[in-house]
Amino acid sequence: MQARPVRESISEYSEFALPNDTNALGTMLGGRVMHLVDLAGGLAAMRHARRPVVTASIDHMNFLHPVHVGQLVVLRSSVNRVFRTSMEVGVTVMVEDMTTGERKHTSSAYLTFVALGEKGEPVEIPPVIPETRDEKRRYEEAGQRREYRLQLRRRAKN
Repeated sequence: MQARPVRESISEYSEFALPNDTNALGTMLGGRVMHLVDLAGGLAAMRHARRPVVTASIDHMNFLHPVHVGQLVVLRSSVNRVFRTSMEVGVTVMVEDMTTGERKHTSSAYLTFVALGEKGEPVEIPPVIPETRDEKRRYEEAGQRREYRLQLRRRAKN
């Protein structure tokens, strides 16, 4: 199984905030942002695995800035690290005011995806190769986050 560089998984997904996506204040619902994060993460995961993937977990999310009706939501995602049948994907959410071009970081999240075989069973994923300093840092930090997630999972089972 041949390893693939992180750059091959990098994905960008954009969508306008429309009235149906917002609350009574005209700001995008947090659940809608989370939905977009899941889609963007899945794009990067499928690009890397080259097969269907499912979301296994998502770390917490903080919402730093609201997304208003008419603004563009821009999501960038890439695979941080592969573990055997699972991988961590990082997603950054930006909001862009189309009239001024101003962009603000609204949230980030780490998701775990599992690659599936033809019968829906978890299958091994090619390793990922971090090349830049930032990719190497995220690769190392992904290992620490995985340990924390596994600890939480063990506690939940007990």
